[in-house]
Amino acid sequence: MSELTRSQSFFLRHEFAIRRLHSLTGIVPLGVYMVIHLTTNASLLNGTATFQRAVFLIHSLGELLPVVEWGGIFAPLLFHAILGVWIIRTGKSNLGNYQFTGNRRYVWQRWTGLIALIFLMTHVLHLHGWFHAGFWLAIMEPLGFASFDPYNAASSLGSAMQGYVWPAFYLAGVLATVYHLANGIWTAGITWGLWVSPQAQARATKVCTAFGVILAVVGTSAWWAAVRMDTDDIAQARAEEAIMYEAAKETGLAYDMPEKRTPVEVEVEESDVVEASGSSDDAVTE
Repeated sequence: MSELTRSQSFFLRHEFAIRRLHSLTGIVPLGVYMVIHLTTNASLLNGTATFQRAVFLIHSLGELLPVVEWGGIFAPLLFHAILGVWIIRTGKSNLGNYQFTGNRRYVWQRWTGLIALIFLMTHVLHLHGWFHAGFWLAIMEPLGFASFDPYNAASSLGSAMQGYVWPAFYLAGVLATVYHLANGIWTAGITWGLWVSPQAQARATKVCTAFGVILAVVGTSAWWAAVRMDTDDIAQARAEEAIMYEAAKETGLAYDMPEKRTPVEVEVEESDVVEASGSSDDAVTE
């Protein structure tokens, strides 16, 4: 028996449990993380200080952060993505024969899943570089990847979203991922037997649609908060971040880790720092 046949046999033998684990990981932890992530990024609309404080809190986990990332995000994402590809390859759509709404949603769920996978893998490469090894980052950073610096969160994110290609890519990716999650919650309810009758499914459709619309607004707000920044906004944000970093080190909220900061290529004008301090001192001392 070939390896492929044995693999197929394993999935077919345990399909009941696998499909439920697949739907569960799509909601917890991945869906929960997505809501938190988009909400955190949308906080940039409230200013550099709000966003940077949130990033400081995340990175205050220190050496525990990689454990949380791999255990709560990357490992479940890989599991969900691999199983999703298997489901797409083994599933069959009858959309060509029956143009029912449920059939269209079936197809859209598969396509948005593929788009979301490509988007998320590219997103992690673009901002975080996939791996934090020094030799790898030395290759990726000159290519424009691994461009997010946690201790310069707003300015590095704004710099990474300049131009037209990345903003368009992120907008399409965020909206596809939001649809995949909202519609996935609806299909998970059927998989787990939470809404089986037509009436229950109709009510669930309304709830999931409302959730998807709200999350799309949050995601679009997060996207706009980053892409609206121009060079002056980025310079102002970097001045605020420099002040917040020093204050955060004193309070123990941030560590002395230069690798998490944007390399200083030009000196920040003293007047910019003084001007920025008025808007950020209160935020970092709360």
